[in-house]
Order: sequence, then structure tokens, then C-alpha cells
Amino acid sequence: MTSIRPPSRTTDAGRHSRPSGTGRTVAVLVLVALGALIPVLGPSPALHGTGEAEAPGTGGIALLRTVLFAALSVPLGELFVNRLARSLPGAPPDRPRSWSPYAAAVGLVAALGLASVVATGNLVPDSVADIDVGGLYESRDGKLALLEVNGFLAAWLCATSRRPGLQAWPLAAVIVADALRAHPTTEYSPLLGSGLTLVHLTCAALWVGGLLYALRTLRHWGATEAGQEAGPALLGLYARVAAVLLAALTATGVCSSLRRMPAGTILEQLTDTAYGRVLLAKVLLVAAVAALALWARIRLGRAADPLAACSPARAEVVALGVVVAVSGLLTALPVPIRW
Repeated sequence: MTSIRPPSRTTDAGRHSRPSGTGRTVAVLVLVALGALIPVLGPSPALHGTGEAEAPGTGGIALLRTVLFAALSVPLGELFVNRLARSLPGAPPDRPRSWSPYAAAVGLVAALGLASVVATGNLVPDSVADIDVGGLYESRDGKLALLEVNGFLAAWLCATSRRPGLQAWPLAAVIVADALRAHPTTEYSPLLGSGLTLVHLTCAALWVGGLLYALRTLRHWGATEAGQEAGPALLGLYARVAAVLLAALTATGVCSSLRRMPAGTILEQLTDTAYGRVLLAKVLLVAAVAALALWARIRLGRAADPLAACSPARAEVVALGVVVAVSGLLTALPVPIRW
């Protein structure tokens, strides 16, 4: 079988030369900074003209939730893609360096920050003295916040051990805790809402983290002939599973929105409430991501060089990062529940 890797362009001149590593690094840092600004600066524009008051620390809470979601996606995506790679015959056994320990550490910091907010009565603490750690054990939200902290700590210990696959269990506990937190017991059918959020979060983490690690794996395998052949197969296998994940994401997202914004009020709330505005932005972003994913899948199936699908797939990763930031903002805004 002949190699499907395209000829190297590093020796070509002028406009055909590949971007330098420094340029790519700067571009990634700029995109990360812009993504971080979305939850920090987002509440005020979203709330403008709605008559809704902005809760103290909304920007900081949105940023912490964005970091927490990203910290969940990285290790789950690695576990997911590694499982797919093991099912490919002839795939190289080596993998890119795991980012799971770093992600768990960052997630632990974010979970601690969110727990400190819960410990001060859902207010941003002005000092350490304002944090009532013991009070966390006396409320449902406090216990769930502690579960998330302990979950990321356990995930970090597993990620740095000889059996990193065990981190799937504490990460699953974090997702369950966050799904329960999003739907208090005073809400109508809270268990149904938590179930929808559980599926939504899980599929989103696998999609985002899985695509990131799949592209890292393709780049890592590119130096070997076996990797050049197995890489497109891995991307194609991921694409088939991602289509199912997108369908589940869409279904659970629509159901969750209908529970919070009944059908007769959706159009009004999409423009007149902060939650609706940010939700509309998220829907448009997901539609753009789906278009990029479709473009990548078409290129993967028709292009003479299947690795050409990596270009739209990289753009898809960036767009998914923005979706994660918008999702973090969405969780910090007042929910317009109308029964």
C-alpha cells in the first residue's frame, strides 16, 4: 500500500511554505485569550435592555465554569480516542503526551473557586474569612461542589498513576454532580432535567476533547508510514461516532430549552432575555461547527489526500472552544423558567 501522506511542503518556496511553529503558538494563544473574554465580558451585553439584574461575580463564575468544562473535555476525549485507536488494526501503539494531569489540576482549581462561591452563599468572597467551608456540608449545592473538587483531585491522582484509564470514574462523578447542580429540587421534574444535562455534558466533552486529541494523534503519527495510513482511518472512525454525539447533543439541547422556555414563549425569550440571547448565540455557533464538521467529512471521503480534512477539523476545534466559552456564560445567567 502506498503512503497517503502528502509530500512535505517545508522545502517549497514563498507562499507554499508551512507556517512556523511560533506563528501557530501565537495564534493559539490569541484564540484562547479571545475565548476567555467571552464569559468575562458577556453578561453585561446579554443583560442589556432585558430588565434582568446581573448577579455579583457573574463574569468570574462564567469563566470558572468554562475552565471546568474544558478540563472535563480534555481527559475524556483522550480516553475516548485511545479506545477508538485500539480498535484499528495496524495502528501505531505510541500516543501523544497526555494533557490529562494538567487538565485535572486546572479543573481542581476551577472547582475550588466555584466551591468558595457556594460557601459564601453564592456570592464572590471578598476574603478567605468569608468562606464557610463547614457550611458546604449543610447544603445540597455545597455537597455537590465538594464532590466536583474531590472528583478532579481523584482524576489527577489517576492520571498520574500507572492506570490512567481509572480517571473516567471520578470524571463521571463530576459530570453527575454538575448535572444535579444545574437543576435544583425546587424545579419542575429536576431528575429529568439532570438526566438531559448529563447526556448533553457527556456528549459535548467527548466531541470537543475527542476531536482535539484525534488531531494531536494524527500529527504524532505523521512521522511513520503506519501512522500515515492509520491516521485517516482514525479520523473517519471518530467522524462516525461524532455524528451520533451531535445528534444526541441536539436532541438534549432542544428538550432542555423547551423545559425552560415553553414553546409559546421561545421566540420572545430568545431576544428579550439574557439566557435566550446567549442560547441563540450558542445555537448559531453549533450550527457553524456542524457545517465545518460536514465539510471535513466530505473532504475526508472525496479528497485524494484524506489528511486534507484536517484543515476544517482544526477550525472546528477552535469553534468548539468558543462554544465551550459561551456554554460557561450560559450557566451563569438567570434562567427564565415560566410555568
